[in-house]
Amino acid sequence: MPKILFTGGGTAGHVTPNMALIEETRRRGWLCSYVGSSAGIEFEMISALDVPFHGISSGKLRRYFSWQNFIDPFFVIWGFLQSLVICLRERPDTVFSKGGFVSVPVVAAAWLLRIPVISHESDVTPGLANRLTYPFCRKICITFDETKRYLPEGKVVVAGTPVRSALLSGDADRGRNFLEFDGGKDILLVFGGSLGARVINDQVRAVLDQLLESFDVVHVAGVGEVDDALHQAGYVQKEFIREEFGDVLAAASLVVSRAGANSLYELFVMRKPHLLIPLTLAASRGDQIDNATTFERLGFSRVIPEETLSNNGFLEATIRLQHDQESVRQKLASFEVRDSVALIMDEIEQLI
Repeated sequence: MPKILFTGGGTAGHVTPNMALIEETRRRGWLCSYVGSSAGIEFEMISALDVPFHGISSGKLRRYFSWQNFIDPFFVIWGFLQSLVICLRERPDTVFSKGGFVSVPVVAAAWLLRIPVISHESDVTPGLANRLTYPFCRKICITFDETKRYLPEGKVVVAGTPVRSALLSGDADRGRNFLEFDGGKDILLVFGGSLGARVINDQVRAVLDQLLESFDVVHVAGVGEVDDALHQAGYVQKEFIREEFGDVLAAASLVVSRAGANSLYELFVMRKPHLLIPLTLAASRGDQIDNATTFERLGFSRVIPEETLSNNGFLEATIRLQHDQESVRQKLASFEVRDSVALIMDEIEQLI
């Protein structure tokens, strides 16, 4: 019976595709386990699946000065030694890496033990952690064709991103019932990623009265970011949405979001017109800006840079998207959606 060792963490975007693949490995009766940081978001998310979880030490390579840069190499070395022990004990047939710095020592340990590795890159431009692991990987699965130019030839497979079955089976009626909306208005879904986004939260609340004239609004604000003082008809706040997210997304007419690659791909798959507010260079390596710029140019996305956010600009862009939503859906229908789970599982089978 094949055994797959999954790794990836740091943000939900490095975990949710693994969760979709774990669903499929279990359906096939294969064995699987997970390596991540016990202090990371992956521990909570994977533990909910009742999958064996192995926590390791994880460092980070920063592009700015920090005293932690002097300490983190020792954490990486310790994580590598821990990963060697885990791989020797688990003896997986292959390792699947979704990225994040926790994956680097795992991939290196697997390569040293001659365990084949497949990695997955969601963003248009590859992240540093993934770039460090590419020499150790047999195959590199990517989400978007545009990423090919950054990667070595002969290893690349355009596979899209694995999407959870709960998202694909989302039901709009269930979503409206969950939100207690009557269907009289378009539903605007606002979310800022797994950790929330205060700048988006503040912007939505600043123009909430005007938004409610045209929309029912569901606002996923992030943990600890719900404003208990706001109680208005047609406005629902949640810290996060888990099992019901597929239903809520199915019910949504429009979406305001960050420009993380996994969220973006899910919006493409579900053909949801969307307005992106990417993370700034001050808060990221610029991957969200690259994602947003690429798909704005192709006509799939509308974008407002965070630096130019204003009440009038945000409100006008949202209303304009509402008016143009049918033409945007038609454009999104031209985006090729691949059976990512099947394509990646085929690659895994070939290595096994």
